[in-house]
Amino acid sequence: MIPNVVTFILAGGKGERLFPLTKDRAKPAVPFGGVYRIIDITLSNCINSGLRKIHTLIQYKSISLQRHLRLGWNFFNNEVNEYIDVIPAQQRVGYSWYLGTADAIYQNIYTIEQEKPELVLILAGDHIYKMNYARMIDFHRVSDADMTVAVVELAKELSPGLGVIQTDLTGRILGFQEKPKAPKTIPGKDDKIYASMGIYLFKRDVLEEELIEDARKDTSHDFGKDIIPQMLKKNRRIFAYLFQDENKKESLYWRDIGTLDAYYEANMDLIEVTPIFNLYDKAWPIRTYQEQFPPAKTVFAGEENPDRMGLILDSLVSGGCIVSGGRVQRSILSPNVRVNSYSEVHDSILLEGVNVGRYAKIRRAIIDKDINIPPGTIIGYDHQKDKKRFTISDNGIVVVAKGTEIK
Repeated sequence: MIPNVVTFILAGGKGERLFPLTKDRAKPAVPFGGVYRIIDITLSNCINSGLRKIHTLIQYKSISLQRHLRLGWNFFNNEVNEYIDVIPAQQRVGYSWYLGTADAIYQNIYTIEQEKPELVLILAGDHIYKMNYARMIDFHRVSDADMTVAVVELAKELSPGLGVIQTDLTGRILGFQEKPKAPKTIPGKDDKIYASMGIYLFKRDVLEEELIEDARKDTSHDFGKDIIPQMLKKNRRIFAYLFQDENKKESLYWRDIGTLDAYYEANMDLIEVTPIFNLYDKAWPIRTYQEQFPPAKTVFAGEENPDRMGLILDSLVSGGCIVSGGRVQRSILSPNVRVNSYSEVHDSILLEGVNVGRYAKIRRAIIDKDINIPPGTIIGYDHQKDKKRFTISDNGIVVVAKGTEIK
């Protein structure tokens, strides 16, 4: 465990662009990769980095997130000052809920003052990546930085959807741009930008001073848009830490899955023959909570009925699943999914408890929990018909919301 570092995970976002997957749950609680929740990625990074003092800040539709953290992450040892606390918005310093990323920390400044850590690490709970935060902490200390921002090098054309960090040749931060059309590029690389990963590391006393000052102003109370510019005016020592991927592949993997299409693509990345984001890496395991389900099962009716064959190709299949005479290809089946005879599931994500009836056909779709797909239903083949019943993403992914009754 790294001493004198307290971690805050911002897990209260609405995730409006992920609707309807966020209809009944907070964005960090959205299922991912069959058996995980999105927040499991950030929490696993913390554990693998030796960070065991964690505050998770919640707000929006947090019941399923709280339950998941209680059941799956309640293994810390208080006797050696390890913990994972779940902190809802408490209106401790006013009458508002969390107004921005900086305000969420400010409203919990009492916790920081009580614990008096050397450093405070602030993380987003809704990104997919593997990172050793201990390396960033070492960089921060060596640089004698007041604040360090983790950045990832990306193509310039992606900047309209990102926060862009401007640096000098030494890595010292000179400015921040929110979703710019004409971004400041990396020195010496005109086609690349430094995108903020939403990961911030502060000296405690500096963080407290800056949060208190920002709270007195009429701002959006955001670390990128407000705190960084405020600190730059004072010539504070702010540095960019370049992301080092623990996947140890030639290509870096960091995904902000803030939209339905980004969520779908990140899941589909997992079923590649050699995925960059490797779930099977024993050196950097991804933890989660899983209910007790029996092993996945396929059913073949026999030679007298060869068309009724449970077939799974290039897919992730979780415990409790039964593929009974249906075909599943390039898809992810969460626990307790049943795919019945003569049905077809292609390029899709089926969340827990989905039942696919006989002769049903599903393509390029996300089916939320406990949906019953009646026999003969066709989803993903006719968008004109699908639009009348379901949500369709910009890239044509059909999303069937939780609680939908299909007739």
